[in-house]
Amino acid sequence: MSTGKYKPQYPRVAQLKTGEHLRDHLTKEGIAMGFDEELKTGDNSPFAKAHTTRAGNTIGNAFCILPMEGWDGTTDGKPTELTKRRWKNFAISGAKLLWGCEAVAVQPSGRANPNQLMINEQNLGDFDELFKMVENEHKAAFGNSDDLLTGLQLTHSGRFCKPNSKTQMEPKILYSHPVLNKKFGLADDYPLMTDGEISELIDAYVIAAVRAQKTGYKFVDIKHCHGYLGHEFLSAYDREGNYGKSLENRTRFIREITAGIRAEAPGLEIGVRMSIFDWVPFKQGPEGTGIPAAESPYKYSFGGNESGIGENLSESFEFLKELEKLDIELLCTTAGSPYYNPHIQRPALFPPSDGYMPPEDPLHGVARQIDAVAEVKKAFPSFYTVGSAYSYLQEWLPNVAQNVLETGKADSIGLGRMVLSYPELPADVLAGTPMKRAKICRTFSDCTTAPRNGMISGCFPLDPFYKKMEIHETLKTIKAS
Repeated sequence: MSTGKYKPQYPRVAQLKTGEHLRDHLTKEGIAMGFDEELKTGDNSPFAKAHTTRAGNTIGNAFCILPMEGWDGTTDGKPTELTKRRWKNFAISGAKLLWGCEAVAVQPSGRANPNQLMINEQNLGDFDELFKMVENEHKAAFGNSDDLLTGLQLTHSGRFCKPNSKTQMEPKILYSHPVLNKKFGLADDYPLMTDGEISELIDAYVIAAVRAQKTGYKFVDIKHCHGYLGHEFLSAYDREGNYGKSLENRTRFIREITAGIRAEAPGLEIGVRMSIFDWVPFKQGPEGTGIPAAESPYKYSFGGNESGIGENLSESFEFLKELEKLDIELLCTTAGSPYYNPHIQRPALFPPSDGYMPPEDPLHGVARQIDAVAEVKKAFPSFYTVGSAYSYLQEWLPNVAQNVLETGKADSIGLGRMVLSYPELPADVLAGTPMKRAKICRTFSDCTTAPRNGMISGCFPLDPFYKKMEIHETLKTIKAS
């Protein structure tokens, strides 16, 4: 879908030039979202607030860089110069929490693409170099790295595995999903992972965590979001055996991984990035706008209600109680999945090539996540909670994020797509420097369209480094079609 031909039906954020314009638009749309017209700077800024975890690690401010894959590693799972460039940008962003930088596979068969990073014995030196590079670049930019907390996100991609081909999926699934099986071409009797395979995978997570600690990383994220395997456990209501049906069984995966890490890698912190709610999968409607792909009642949206297009956080709260019992403090929130309902996960005005036009003003999606995270923070104050979905706010990101922090709705502001085009945004906000309009992410979704079509991910419209690549012309052709 060409951004040149596509005329959004909602106002662009860049058109909301004053606080009055933004307030009037939010009122018209019925969106309850606070923002501060004046930004605080220096020690008075809530962005400058530091935190020391129970394990003794210091996070020097309230900005977090969310994990984003570049699809640019080697086929044996090592980082390339493109990978290192992205990680360097994260290191010099000014954020003091780097949530894993990107998803790292713990098993070859669990990779989301043939170029996904993978931590194994052969690649230990590369991960050690990555960690040291991040520390050194941050220290060179800001004087020290004592208050920088860098982790590694460990993952298995579940039904979205593509370990050997950029176009051929090789799913590993926990149950037969009546909508997603059909959407991605799986037969109803497609084989399920066995309990024995899950047990082997748990061992692989623990081994990967030990390797992460050995190479310097201070925490690992056990990913439970976006439809990947950890997330699928939470909705395995139909699965037989030790890992399905009851909530006790559906949370056994995280409990057993955590127990293994505590035993084999003492002192290593554990975090969880979690889709705190989900909705029914969406599809393109007759006019290209997203519509639900299943009728209610719909039972597979963990953290959702039976309508499929609303939230019910009761089970999410039960899962969070399990994390509390496991003494997990670091919680990174998100929602839904980029594969089947991206408008609730990553609000954007311009859809990726495999997506659909937004069925609502994307600011609804931002506010929905802010509100859900606020409920989590109120009910579970012991978590150090990172919020997501802020990039769509564009010029207004600092103003809304400051209000979120001031009112206690989250502890840290997670930045994803925005730092691909504007990596130094946290440093600018903390210094009181006006935002650089030419670098602000406008959610053109090229960073998603490219990997959906077998290419590396990056900000092709705004980052000159990617803009001049030959594949940018290929990408333009794909979008135009």
